Amino acid sequence: MKENQEHQVDIIDEDLYEEIDDEEMYELVQQARQEAWERERERTKNKQVKRPFPKWMFWLIALALMFNIVALLPQTLSIPAIDFLMTSTKLSTSQTIQSYKDAVVVIETEGSRGTGFSINANGKIITNEHVVKEEAEVTVAFRNDGLFRASVVETYPEVDLAVLQIIEGKDLPFLSLAKQALFEEREKVTFIGNPLRFQGIVNEGHIIDYIQLKEWDEPVLMIEAPIYRGNSGSPIINEQGEVIGVVFATLDHTEYGTVGLFIPIDYYHNRQ
Repeated sequence: MKENQEHQVDIIDEDLYEEIDDEEMYELVQQARQEAWERERERTKNKQVKRPFPKWMFWLIALALMFNIVALLPQTLSIPAIDFLMTSTKLSTSQTIQSYKDAVVVIETEGSRGTGFSINANGKIITNEHVVKEEAEVTVAFRNDGLFRASVVETYPEVDLAVLQIIEGKDLPFLSLAKQALFEEREKVTFIGNPLRFQGIVNEGHIIDYIQLKEWDEPVLMIEAPIYRGNSGSPIINEQGEVIGVVFATLDHTEYGTVGLFIPIDYYHNRQ
């Protein structure tokens, strides 16, 4: 355990953006591939044209296209983004993963949106404290069960956790919690969240070790994984299908580079 290392949190993300489902993600990437293929076919065809195309016109069109892409798809279709979208699409073919996704929710407040997950059939929700900060009630959306109002019943800012309770919820999908965040070195885990402009993205990572943060009394866990803005509140799920932690930030680490940080589920149990 690397409790003697101290690092400042680099990014704490608070926002979740518009919804997009797996089919739309797949179609988006396939459309991009088709357009690239069409451009290559046109380029090959135009090689037969004898009249030279002015270089200045080529660069003008290229700059215009680049400007339009940047304007329409900020922070969305970068190469890393396409990589994790394709990974999510592949993982989402599993019925087990689909059942996990059913329990991951969108949390909407008056000024922002965030992520959480249900832990019982009556709609008890765990999320980050910074997602619902200073709110008494929020809107919660399940992907298959619709919208609900939920009360913020507990907050634990010292470990960035909050507990919500859906008003009049029943028979809702939920995830099982592990009793402790037990793990082996480099153990593979799954997490589901809402990075960048997407919702319900599934990905995998490997647990690194504990780390002690400045201004935290208890250490948190580092994960080597593609975690982006919007993953706050994502459940970390082990190979037994149990939640062992909650994503809350990323960190620029001197040895491991950019890593994700998650709160061990023990800290939730210790406060109940």
